[in-house]
Amino acid sequence: MADRYPRIHAPIIAVMDGQGGGIGAAIVKEIRREFQDDLEIWALGANATATEAMMRARANRGATGENAIRHSLPKAFALMAPMAVGWANAMMGEITPGIAEAVTSTDILKIFIPLSLERVVLAGYQSEPLPHLIAKAIEILRNSR
Repeated sequence: MADRYPRIHAPIIAVMDGQGGGIGAAIVKEIRREFQDDLEIWALGANATATEAMMRARANRGATGENAIRHSLPKAFALMAPMAVGWANAMMGEITPGIAEAVTSTDILKIFIPLSLERVVLAGYQSEPLPHLIAKAIEILRNSR
């Protein structure tokens, strides 16, 4: 469905995280460094601490919780987040089934950082430091525009 009013801001990228928001904050910092103000960054936290961490990293707007995530994701052109945001009950239960459903069913580009504390193994995945994973995610974002 088209927006009722034309956008007056840059395209929106949603960044999601939970727990302390450290991964989301690192993602926001790198998006801001790479794209400056060419993208509007929305920090979507599973909790207020995660949202606050991403806001301190210079996200444009922030919102917390399932309803905010359901409402905001369809307005973005892409989502960048740890892959566990699509798993019900991940992050010690912070990712509700509703959040997981909103993430997986929204029709936007999803760029997941393959980190998880859950009992999940990605066969064939080579573990790399977080900065390297974020750099690869930024490259995917750059090529998707």
